[in-house]
Amino acid sequence: MKSHLVLLRKLLEESGNRCCTSTSLDWKSIQARVKDEGLSFLTITLPQFGKDLLKGLDQGVVDSTLFVGYSKRGCLPRFFSGFTSQIFDVKCGNLLDNPSIDAIHSVLQLSQLMGKLELPCSDARVKAAFDAYIECENNVRENDATLTPELVCRFERMALLAWGDIFAAVDKTIYNGDIIPRHGPGATADRIKGNQKYEQYVWPQRLEKLFPSGEFLFPSWSHFCDHEGNVDIVDPGSEIPVRVITVPKTLKTPRIIAVEPLCMQYAQQGLLREIVSSISRHDTLGMLVGFLDQVPNQELAQKGSLAGALATLDLSEASDRVSNQLVDSMTRHFPWLNMALDATRSKHADVPGYGVIPLAKYASMGSALCFPIEAMVFLTIVLLGIEEKRKLPLTFKDIKSLVGQVRIYGDDIIVPVEYVHTVVDLLEAFGLKVNHDKSFWTGRFRESCGKEYYDGNDVSIVKLRRLLPTQPQHVQEIISLVSFRNQLYKAGWWETCGWLDNYIERLIPFPVVAETSPALGRISFLGYETQRECPHLHRPLVKAYRVRTKIPKSNLEGHGALLKYFLSAEGADRDRRGSFDPLEPLFKPNADKNHLERAGRPDVVNIKLGWVPSY
Repeated sequence: MKSHLVLLRKLLEESGNRCCTSTSLDWKSIQARVKDEGLSFLTITLPQFGKDLLKGLDQGVVDSTLFVGYSKRGCLPRFFSGFTSQIFDVKCGNLLDNPSIDAIHSVLQLSQLMGKLELPCSDARVKAAFDAYIECENNVRENDATLTPELVCRFERMALLAWGDIFAAVDKTIYNGDIIPRHGPGATADRIKGNQKYEQYVWPQRLEKLFPSGEFLFPSWSHFCDHEGNVDIVDPGSEIPVRVITVPKTLKTPRIIAVEPLCMQYAQQGLLREIVSSISRHDTLGMLVGFLDQVPNQELAQKGSLAGALATLDLSEASDRVSNQLVDSMTRHFPWLNMALDATRSKHADVPGYGVIPLAKYASMGSALCFPIEAMVFLTIVLLGIEEKRKLPLTFKDIKSLVGQVRIYGDDIIVPVEYVHTVVDLLEAFGLKVNHDKSFWTGRFRESCGKEYYDGNDVSIVKLRRLLPTQPQHVQEIISLVSFRNQLYKAGWWETCGWLDNYIERLIPFPVVAETSPALGRISFLGYETQRECPHLHRPLVKAYRVRTKIPKSNLEGHGALLKYFLSAEGADRDRRGSFDPLEPLFKPNADKNHLERAGRPDVVNIKLGWVPSY
C-alpha cells in the first residue's frame, strides 16, 4: 500500500500546484484515515467524497447530507478545503458563479483514483451481491404483476412505431433460415472451451423448431444423418441453467454476470448479428442507439454540460431489471422474432446459496442479446416519456427529429431536459431503477460512457484498475500500469507521470513510443525515440517489452472443422457484400491460419523483451 500512497501524494501535490493551494493538511488527513481504515478508505470512503461533490454541483449547493464523516469549516469539509473553497462559498455552501474547473477536476481525480481497483470482495459482500440479485428478480416479478394493461398497450404501440421496420426485416431473416450462428471465445455454463464448441451434440428442444440441429450443429444434412444418433435433443426441464457468478468490480461490491450454456450462446450470437447490424444501418435508429461507438454519447454529454439542455441518465442493475414480459410485448407482432428471442433465452439460473431459480428478467449480463434488447426497451420507454410530455402521439417524423438529442448506449441514456421527469417516471413505472447519484440534469455537470464534463470542460478521470506491480513477474499489473500512465499523461497530469516513469523503469525498460507502437512504452506529445533501425524495413526500433498471449491448444478436425469453415466463410461472404460493415470490429471473419489447432481465450498472458517498432 505504501507505493499507492506515494502515487496519491504525487497526484495531490500536482493538484495543489494547479490550484495554487496547500495540500499538507490533506495529506496528513489521508495518512490518518488510511492508518485507521486501511485500503477501504482509498477504495470506498474517498470515492464517496467525489460523488458528494457531483451532487453539490448538480444541486448548486452543499447541504448537510453531503460530505458526512468529515469535520466542517463553515458549510464545507476541512478535507480538500483548498479545492472545494474554489468551487463553493464557504459560508453558505452555494456554488460559485465561476467555480474553478481545475479544482473540480482535481477533487474528482483524487477521490476516484482507486475507486475501481479490481480486488476480491469479502465473503459477506459477495453474499450480499447474490442476495441483491434475488431481490432484483423478485422486484421484476412484482412489477410484472402491477403493470396496467393500458401502459403495456402504449408500450407495444410505441415499439411498433419505432422498431417496426427493423423487427420486420429480422423476422423475415429468421423465417427464411438465414441466421448465421457464431461461437464466441468466452466461458460457457457447460464449461466447453475452444474448438470443442464445434463438436457439441446437445440441443434444446425449443431451439429445434427455428434453428434445426441438422443445420446449426453440422456442416450439412448428410453429416447430420451420419451422427443423428449422437444428438441429444433435451426437453426444457433438462436444460442447463445459466451459471450466476461474480467478477471483480470494486472492493465495495462485485459485478454479477450469468454464464450462458453453449447452445444458447451459439444461437444468441446469430440473432445479435442480425439485430445489431440492422439497427446500425438504419438512418434514424442507428443514430439513436449505439452498440460499438461511445463517442456520440460523450459528445452529447459535453453539449449538455455546456448548454444545459440535455440530461444524462444512468440505470442501476439495468440488464437484470428488463422484464421478459416486456420484451415479449415489444415483439408480439413479429411471431418469428418473438419465438426466436424466447427460444434463445435461458429460463433458469443457478445462483450460489439459492440453487436453480426461474427467471422473470429477459437476460442477465452475459447473454449476447442482453445489450441490444435492453437498449431497444430503454429507447421505447424514453419515446413514451417524450410523447406523454408533449401530450400528442409521436410520429416517426417526430422520432427522427430527436437525432442529436436522444441517445442510448447500454444503460447510459441522454434525453432533453424538458422531458426528463416524465422519462424518469416511466422508466421506474416499468420496473427500472434510475441511479439518481449518477444522473444529472439540473447543474452544469454531465457524465456518459466514462467521460465527465463541467460547463463544456472535460474533467474526466483516470482510474487505477490494478494494484501497483513490485516485480517484472507481475505481468497483468505492469500492462495495466502502463495503460494507466499513458491515459494520465494524455489527461495532463505530467508531474505524476514523471514519478510513474521512474517507478516503471525500475521494473522494465520504458522507452518513448508512439501510440500505434506494440511496445509497452510511454507516449509523449514530443514524439518517439529511435534506438536502432530495422535493417530490413528501415523503421525505428526500441528495446522494450511487448505483450505475448498464448491461445490454448484445441485441435479440431472432421465435420467440426468443416462447420467452422462454413460459418466463417458464409459470414465473410456477407461481410464482403456489405451486410455487416458497421459491425466489422465485432464480426470479422477468422483469419488465423492455426485456428483449427488453437482456439479460445488466451490461457497465458506474458511480456517478452525484444526490439519493437517505436511507432
